[in-house]
Amino acid sequence: MKSPNALLSATGTTIFTVMSALAARHDAINLGQGFPDTDGPADVVRAAADALLDGRNQYPPMTGLAELREAVAAANARFYGLDVDPGAEVVVTSGATEGITACLMALLDPGDEVVLIEPLYDTYLPVVRLLGAVPRLVRLQPPGWELPRAELAAAFGPKTKAILFNTPMNPTGKVFTAAELAFIADLLVRHDAYAVCDEVYEHLTYDGWRHIPLMSLPGMRARCLRIGSAGKTFSLTGWKVGYITAGAALATVAAKAHQNLTFTTPPNLQRAVALGLAKDDAYFAGLAGALAARRDQLAEGLARIGFGVLPVQGSYFITADFAPLGFTGDDAAFCRHITEAAGVTAIPVSAFYEGAAPDHYARFAFCKRPEVLDAALERLAAHFAAAGPGRLTGRARSA
Repeated sequence: MKSPNALLSATGTTIFTVMSALAARHDAINLGQGFPDTDGPADVVRAAADALLDGRNQYPPMTGLAELREAVAAANARFYGLDVDPGAEVVVTSGATEGITACLMALLDPGDEVVLIEPLYDTYLPVVRLLGAVPRLVRLQPPGWELPRAELAAAFGPKTKAILFNTPMNPTGKVFTAAELAFIADLLVRHDAYAVCDEVYEHLTYDGWRHIPLMSLPGMRARCLRIGSAGKTFSLTGWKVGYITAGAALATVAAKAHQNLTFTTPPNLQRAVALGLAKDDAYFAGLAGALAARRDQLAEGLARIGFGVLPVQGSYFITADFAPLGFTGDDAAFCRHITEAAGVTAIPVSAFYEGAAPDHYARFAFCKRPEVLDAALERLAAHFAAAGPGRLTGRARSA
């Protein structure tokens, strides 16, 4: 028999699924996959439930219900001063991952080059390659995650069609600065390229850090496709409602890609998200404030155990260096070890890179209830105290 698609056949199961399955097998506290362990706002959930019973359950418009597209446009104006036409410049997608795929489909022809910044979300590379495009990888280095400007500039060339990047950034917790965004904007103009902007953590920033959409910079309005996520903004990740904001010319093509992916998104969820986006400023400030407290809770606990904890400016995630603990294996072995031996699951940061990568960092999600974070810290503290110096190895017991 002829073989199926070679790229997909060679692609492994996502690390998030692998580690979540391992966590379930060992009854571990799962701080690996980035989803909250409580539902989002009750009024938003109730709106979705009520909308199932109002007789409007057939296909909504392909680009999204008017009320949600209007809410997305209003949010762009409210938070970022962007003037967006809801009828022509917003496309509702079945999650941000579909939105990213639709944007890449809208831009890329085979042979085009795409600049990507590592560490990166694990769907980026497969989609770029499935479209026949060529990735050009630029690497951020821990612990500071500074943008390497010379390397980034060198990655752009005559075949560059786009850059795809994420801010606030998973897994680093980095929020790109105005100066870094201006540098990227200059490269886009010089090389006549576009930007696919994964901004799903836009409202999850801390310590005075503020998310700045690249689209809001001078000259960037027509070059950017901006992706948001109701799942992240309202702690309802299973709903899979995303939205693209782009100039009309780009949004039209992205809508054609969406037409050939999922075509549309459940109408009751769209109506509920529209209600959520209209919430007052106190909701968005409270969401970030509550998560900042959980970040601090987890960071302080990990530091007490002996981890080196890297700064977190945004997102759901802490990156922690386990080298000070004396573990002799790599990050994949470490995350398996703590799942099996300590009952706590994290994600190896090397999973966000292609090829050789930093191998002594683990990513922990702090979007959990405080008591869950405390329990995880207690398990880790007890395990490493019992292990003692010099007794940790890279070998975990078999599953």
